[in-house]
Amino acid sequence: MLAGEAVVAIWNGIATEARADFYDWHDNEHMPERVGIPGFRRGRRLAALDPATAPEFFTLYEAETMPVLTGADYARRLNAPTPATRAIMPQFRGTVRALATVEESRGPGTGGVLGTLRFDAETWLMPELRVVVRSAATLPRVVGAHLCRTDMAASGAPTVEARSRTDADAPPSWFVLVEATDADALGLAELQTMLMRVGAREPMIAGRYRLEYLRSKTGFAS
Repeated sequence: MLAGEAVVAIWNGIATEARADFYDWHDNEHMPERVGIPGFRRGRRLAALDPATAPEFFTLYEAETMPVLTGADYARRLNAPTPATRAIMPQFRGTVRALATVEESRGPGTGGVLGTLRFDAETWLMPELRVVVRSAATLPRVVGAHLCRTDMAASGAPTVEARSRTDADAPPSWFVLVEATDADALGLAELQTMLMRVGAREPMIAGRYRLEYLRSKTGFAS
């Protein structure tokens, strides 16, 4: 299961010439800073498993509740980016960022690989979408399946950090995350079919990622 009731999900690429700086910044400054915010519980960065997956990176922050993500502590960080953050953000490519409520989270643990499936659907379909995610969580070698509903207003809030991005794409209204022991167990094609049967709309954007870095709660100094 996820470590909280809300998440920040970020899909992004990075300019080739900024790749080394991105890793240094994300590993040593940005992820510790974010997970150090009160109410943030865990952060993960994952990288694409195959050329068909784009953007290359997927970062997931797990937070206690949605008010943590719309509250003052996170807002202060977003409106006072560090010099390194100001330098790296313009190098992002194809960024999609969603602040979302976790509507369903099942499974015994955290997987070494993670599949993401982004799509739009009517809000009233939530009960059917939840049933699909519960079913996905029971598949062999799947250790987690999660249904997330994007808060569009919160995701689009104007901040200093947001203004530094010129590559941002609109977030999906929903996304599903599937965690497994290995890539063959993710079953994203089958999951896509199941979601469409209950009313999810195309296009549905799938990605398969491997875990690169996990950061648990830290006492990052302000």
